[in-house]
Amino acid sequence: MEQAAKATPSPSARVRRGPLLVTIALGVLLNPLNSSMIAVALSRLEHVFHLSFTTASWLISAYYLASAIAQPVMGKVSDFVGRKKIFLVGLVLVAVSSFTASFAPSFGWLIAFRLIQSFGSGAIYPAGMGIVRNHITERQSQALAVMSVFASGAAAFGPSIGGFLVHYGDWPAIFWVNFPFVIASFLLALWTLPADPPRHARRQTHGGGFRELLRGIDIPGIILFSALIVCGLLFLLSLTGNVQWAAGVLAVVALAGFILLELRSASPFIDLRMFGRNRGLTWVLLQFVTVNIIFYSIFFGMPQFLQEARGFNSQQTGLLMLAVAGFGVVMAPITGRWVARSGVRPPLLLAGICMTTGSILFWTIHERTPVWWLVICLAVLGVSNGFNNVGLQTALFRVTPKQIIGTASGLFQTSRYLGTILSSVLLGLFFGNHLDTPSLHALGTVLAVLGLLVIWMSWRLPGRGASPAENASAGRL
Repeated sequence: MEQAAKATPSPSARVRRGPLLVTIALGVLLNPLNSSMIAVALSRLEHVFHLSFTTASWLISAYYLASAIAQPVMGKVSDFVGRKKIFLVGLVLVAVSSFTASFAPSFGWLIAFRLIQSFGSGAIYPAGMGIVRNHITERQSQALAVMSVFASGAAAFGPSIGGFLVHYGDWPAIFWVNFPFVIASFLLALWTLPADPPRHARRQTHGGGFRELLRGIDIPGIILFSALIVCGLLFLLSLTGNVQWAAGVLAVVALAGFILLELRSASPFIDLRMFGRNRGLTWVLLQFVTVNIIFYSIFFGMPQFLQEARGFNSQQTGLLMLAVAGFGVVMAPITGRWVARSGVRPPLLLAGICMTTGSILFWTIHERTPVWWLVICLAVLGVSNGFNNVGLQTALFRVTPKQIIGTASGLFQTSRYLGTILSSVLLGLFFGNHLDTPSLHALGTVLAVLGLLVIWMSWRLPGRGASPAENASAGRL
């Protein structure tokens, strides 16, 4: 028996750690890369398809809505079908959608191809992370850190990459750039990723067959959630023109139906009961939504302003946006050490102060503002991003009991998507009709108010030694 045990290799011994991590990382970066490159390409797409900013912003909202749905659903599907299969299928979907999107004959078709791209990249992430969790058992935190570096780096530098691509290859280039990553990840996956368990083994592990899988996916909840977001967006984006009251009513009805359904569902799409059981988690998620509204309003709004109001080309805009990306990446490891020493409250307080200050600095920007001052304004906001990414992720772990950390992490991602979608609403309201300096100043005022809200929420964070149980029971967040 002992010899047999020694002869059986551990999961981590059956795979080559380095190649496996690179394989999955090349796939995982596709979602953040494609969601951020569009920031610089949006202005060009407006001219090509003769759109207003409000209409063009659906490229942002639709992508994140599809991601919010695809990731939890495809996570369950990958458990049943096999993670390697779903990973490969996701890569194929990204490749097909990237090819077809570059030849889109209309804006409607481009939206459709972006949705397919989002579902493909949304399938890659849960399948890939599931493989990492199952087959890399030693130094797993370091493996997850590698994934985080690839994903956050792709998101941070996406506008700069997009700026160069649009400048030299026009807007289709932001889709063609996916192919080197897709091809490399696909070929490596065939070689490095472990084979999926036999079908009968997956059924035993995950509780039955296809009918059980469908029962575990809250399809009515997903439909109501989608209807809520789409109708809510249609209503909010129409506030500057002909108000679509019907969309507003449908959004309220969808919200009521979604709440009632999720509270009764045995396997809800979003577990609303969890918010009542753990107030600490609820406040962290609310803070993350608010932070992302501010960050993505800047992330998607400033490239538009720089190109439309200031006349910078896509390449120059991409270089200026490096101030946001670069300082965010530099501050992340510094924040990690600070959090380990002092807890999450100090860096998140400073992040809120930087976000508020950077938003107020929008009032100093005008038609002749020198480039060096634009870089300083963007750098202040970039610094806050580095603090927030590490600080709020750590805060999530500290307020969440271990037994629900997987569900909480999924809600954390959903909060990011909701913040991004709401940022497109803000940008549509302020930049929809006319993009000029007064519009930027008005946006800065709203973002500064949200920044003050972030400071308040950061101050309510628990002390360094607080436990999840204490946070949940006392409601200290």
